[in-house]
Amino acid sequence: MFYKVKVKDHIRVPPNKFGMDLKQAIVEEIKQKYSGFISKDLGMVIDVSGLGEVGEGIIVPGDGASYYQASFDLLTFEPEMQEVIPGRIRDIADFGAFITMGPIDGMIHISQTINDFVSFSKDKVLQGKDTKRVLKVNDKCKARIIQISYKDIANPKIGLTMRQQGLGRDDWINEDLNKTTAKTKKAEEKKEKK
Repeated sequence: MFYKVKVKDHIRVPPNKFGMDLKQAIVEEIKQKYSGFISKDLGMVIDVSGLGEVGEGIIVPGDGASYYQASFDLLTFEPEMQEVIPGRIRDIADFGAFITMGPIDGMIHISQTINDFVSFSKDKVLQGKDTKRVLKVNDKCKARIIQISYKDIANPKIGLTMRQQGLGRDDWINEDLNKTTAKTKKAEEKKEKK
């Protein structure tokens, strides 16, 4: 899920930026410091969305830069357990599929791609044995987050599933919805006849 987070920090503005507009220099330094920053608390920082209050600058002896206490807003992405996310299949391997879900990729194990026995072909396609459903690179899908690991903070791992109702390739979802609607109508018609 995407969040807008308010942060307060001391921002170092180096001497080579003293000629710039102060707010512009601070925003550039915030972007340099926080772009690509990942933590369990904030998630993944995407961008600086606004600069708030900027305090008086101070100079630290031995460092020619000035420091400003600033409050600013960061746009972050923090995946949450059980969240359903839209994405696009980026790659397929014999063990599963990688799905791009905004600023990060997640992995769907082959057993979690289709509610069926799944086979992998050399042309990077996963196919269900009974359902004949096919999953290829660039397919748009919906998946549910079932695992999040920050063991390697620089490279968080996201595990996903598409085996539940309302998940999978977009056309599968519509197909299942139409089947469910048809079954409901038949059941209602039977009740009316009784």
